[in-house]
Amino acid sequence: MSAATRPDPLRGYARDTWRSLVAMTDPATGLVADNLSGDLSTKSTYTSPTNIGGYLWSAVVARELGIISSREATARINQTLTTLSTLQHHEISGMFYNWYDPHTGAVVTTWPEDGSTVTPFLSSVDNGWLAAALHVVAGAVPSLKPQATRILSTMNFGFFFNPAATSPIGTRGLIRGGFWDTRPPGCSVAQDGVWFTCNHYDITVTEPRIATYLGIGAGQIPATAYFDAMRTLPDSCDYAWQEMQPQGFTTTHLGRTVYEGSYRYRGITFVPSWGGDMFEALMPDLFVPEETWGPNSWGRNHPATVAAQIEHGLGDAGYGYWGFSPASNPFGGYAAYGVDAMGMDTDGYPSDVQGGRYDAGFGDCRPPGPAAVYGDGVITPHAAFLALPYARKAATDNLAKIKSDFDAYGPGGFYDSIAVRSGTVAKRYLSLDQSMIMGAVGNVLAHDVLRRAFVTRDFERAVRPLLAQETFNVPAGQRLPQLGGGRR
Repeated sequence: MSAATRPDPLRGYARDTWRSLVAMTDPATGLVADNLSGDLSTKSTYTSPTNIGGYLWSAVVARELGIISSREATARINQTLTTLSTLQHHEISGMFYNWYDPHTGAVVTTWPEDGSTVTPFLSSVDNGWLAAALHVVAGAVPSLKPQATRILSTMNFGFFFNPAATSPIGTRGLIRGGFWDTRPPGCSVAQDGVWFTCNHYDITVTEPRIATYLGIGAGQIPATAYFDAMRTLPDSCDYAWQEMQPQGFTTTHLGRTVYEGSYRYRGITFVPSWGGDMFEALMPDLFVPEETWGPNSWGRNHPATVAAQIEHGLGDAGYGYWGFSPASNPFGGYAAYGVDAMGMDTDGYPSDVQGGRYDAGFGDCRPPGPAAVYGDGVITPHAAFLALPYARKAATDNLAKIKSDFDAYGPGGFYDSIAVRSGTVAKRYLSLDQSMIMGAVGNVLAHDVLRRAFVTRDFERAVRPLLAQETFNVPAGQRLPQLGGGRR
């Protein structure tokens, strides 16, 4: 069979991945469980707004790829929207709680796995992913647009926005992590009848930017908020605890001072995320065409991020595979994996089970640490799928190698993670990670289906100029040998 007639493996991966999402979904409510055993037999008894949103956009992708009929996709999405409209939520903000029982739709107040008490929480980023999915439904399924829009119309991301919050570089205006509507244990800030988290999101290359985009697009958050988040922490010794000393310049956008800092690892310059993982850097890009709207910012940074992840896996750590992002721990539970050198948190996300650390030092403020020693590296397939737009050949080759070298593929597609030196596989499926796979494949094979459905004229008018006016401290046309000819 010639290369021209050989079936694209991405289509087969999507078909099997969709099978896992169907197995995770309660047939009576249309709510998808958080996770599922590798044999598709046992699913969790809790779900989240992100999980629900991921199932919705995955159904759109499954329709576009011909995995299910248009009629089935509409019926599935309609069932989920109908249940969603009945779920208990915070009436004033229109936001949804973080955990629901997928069988009954009840808010989870006792954690099913250990019986501990749960104080119901409402997350800005989780509601952001649900709202993103509702935008996709509204744009892709005209018959269900009124239902999706009705739920969206009550969701006010401005409720999370704190105009008085100050970042380390002195900018004001950040979104909070979320809030509780009953008093929680631990740190909180009582305001507007709720208890807000003490933390704010102040980093640009993190997944909460989807909530910021949505708030700006809806006129609920000022446009200046996009520039109030930091590209890196400052380059002063006061912040020498960060992963490495950034290099950059200071400029102004919309009257806000912006420090355009960047890191350099293995000869590749990029603006880092907090933990150095693919999820933070690239999940919002499933919906917002960041590299097109911001050719001098995200258009430079996304391919650099992918190239540096590949360089870590194949070069620095020598695992022979790549793709690092929070996922199931192959030895039990869940863990935040990433490339330590690519994250601002100096105690950030390791790429291996042993927690091998990279320490480049911080100029004269902090000497470098010992050379990093990497152990049993943990790769997660969803990270390679997210890289598809920027390194399609490298990603598909990597996935094929993972599938052939390990017992890493089951009836629902790729299992969630693999420890490559021991060969230990986390034989379960997470709906979040499976829906990222569906979204990435859908965009590649169905002409940016999620982006086309998500972006409205008003959203583009509000957000695109912000991305377009910025230049990251990432060289134009920098040599990224790991990408080879893999750019889409």
